[in-house]
Amino acid sequence: MKHLISLLIIFISLNATAQQIDYSVLTSILQKHVSPNGQVNYKAIKTNKASLDTYLKQYSKISPKNSWSKEQVLAYWINAYNAFTIELIIDNYPIKSIKDLKKPWNKEFIPLANKKISLNYIEHEILRTLNEPRVHFAIVCASASCPKLLNEAYTPEKLNKQLTQATKDFLSDTSRNKISESNIEISKIFKWFAKDFKKNGSLIDFINTYSDIRVLSNANIDYLDYNWSLNE
Repeated sequence: MKHLISLLIIFISLNATAQQIDYSVLTSILQKHVSPNGQVNYKAIKTNKASLDTYLKQYSKISPKNSWSKEQVLAYWINAYNAFTIELIIDNYPIKSIKDLKKPWNKEFIPLANKKISLNYIEHEILRTLNEPRVHFAIVCASASCPKLLNEAYTPEKLNKQLTQATKDFLSDTSRNKISESNIEISKIFKWFAKDFKKNGSLIDFINTYSDIRVLSNANIDYLDYNWSLNE
């Protein structure tokens, strides 16, 4: 009886492991082809596309389960968004901007179970419903004004730390945000998704949570032009 129980535990453990995406494959790709400041070597990834294909094939076989934690679900979809964005770019490379493509965010090319979904579906119908505004600094739309692409995969175990660091890095990057006590010139991400950043207070409250510079509640707010050039 004890032997049967042991076998059952091993089987359950192996099955649970099989139902998780192997993020180490993506981390290996990102560490090889993404610089510390988020610049992506799309040409090199295109030349060695087999590794990316190996990673992406997992998504047609594995999808989030009800038993998954919020961290597991977030990591799954953040990495999916970033990896499939890379695939979209290299499948059309060389290009100067993701906006050179026709409706790139509405293109249904991402396999999930028996259907295909778009980047917009991941962002708006899934990630934005999970009440985690920091995801806006983790998902990257292949553009210069986007947050920098992390050169490792997001993982459930490190997710909170990774999201916090991504948010702090984005806010402190003066090419993307210019913050002072009484005046802020910030990314249009804060305008496009304003509702997400105001769920637990004002936009200034959110910024003050992650910025090293304390912004006054009545500070003047302007939005910077967005640079859609490829992040390479």
